[in-house]
Amino acid sequence: MNPLNKIIFLSGFLASGFLLILLSCALYNNWKPIIVIFIFLVAPLPNIIANSIENNRDDFLTFGNDRGNNPTPLEDACKFITGTFVVSGIALPIMLHHTHLIQFGAMVLSITGGLVVYVDIILFIWFFEEDEDDTDELNF
Repeated sequence: MNPLNKIIFLSGFLASGFLLILLSCALYNNWKPIIVIFIFLVAPLPNIIANSIENNRDDFLTFGNDRGNNPTPLEDACKFITGTFVVSGIALPIMLHHTHLIQFGAMVLSITGGLVVYVDIILFIWFFEEDEDDTDELNF
């Protein structure tokens, strides 16, 4: 798939997620669910930071970072933080509805829109992930 087509698809997908969240606020005249946008935008950041740190780190005296399938403690902690953000992004509209601060329709729209935004960010990372060249003889 052409990179331009990927960007167009992902931007339309992202716009639909933002539209759902903004509709959950505007249709019910209550702007409390807008916080969901910020939670789902911040959610993938710990994993991105951990992957960039771990990919640039070399093992002692081997000049490689081949750890197999064993995640490091930093990667585990960042996955936990990302999971906490995702769960709180879903739980916040449920809690707001439970306390009668937003209506049921606003809750459904904000959860759906937030998940669409998060999935779009994950798809963007997956589509544009660079593969390492194994043809390099010096492994630098």
